[in-house]
Amino acid sequence: MDVTLRLAQDPAADELLGRSPLAALVGMLLDQQVPMEWAFKGPRTIADRLGTDDLDAHDIAARDPEAFTALLSEKPAVHRYPGSMAKRIQQLCQYLVEHYDGDASAVWDGVPTGAELLERLEELPGFGKQKAQIFLALLGKQLGVRPQGWREAAGAYGEAKSFRSVADITGPESLVKVRAHKQEMKAAAKAAKAAKG
Repeated sequence: MDVTLRLAQDPAADELLGRSPLAALVGMLLDQQVPMEWAFKGPRTIADRLGTDDLDAHDIAARDPEAFTALLSEKPAVHRYPGSMAKRIQQLCQYLVEHYDGDASAVWDGVPTGAELLERLEELPGFGKQKAQIFLALLGKQLGVRPQGWREAAGAYGEAKSFRSVADITGPESLVKVRAHKQEMKAAAKAAKAAKG
């Protein structure tokens, strides 16, 4: 994996996301209840605070939970909820160590179908169906991981030329379009809830 991503809108953070499968997974894990750029800048911040050039699943999995939480909580915090996210990142890394010998790319390398890849992603701690589909779309659209049927398995997120998620962000213009789509979805959900009364 060595591509140019523009998810964090920060050159150093995006460079890490483009070459590190684990950083990409951790960024996706962090992508909730904070702006997308903040979430995807997280892996670079964590690596910097660990004094490394990349994230290592074995290292993170074995760290003292309180110390790792403190690392994520330093100002500026890696996430709005650094404690719960530190726990989730460690759970993800422990799962990768146990099932994939710590190699995040092994989750998708050589998987023959999109359906099987979606299943593998959904098994990751912290990845529900929607997050798994968005990450599958990111793998297919920007990282060249395209097993048979990947677009179908990614659902609406796999559609070409759509602006629904981080999978579609390639720069500032597409970020604005994705953000506008998300706001439309929130407004529609709010209106539907209000109509039910």
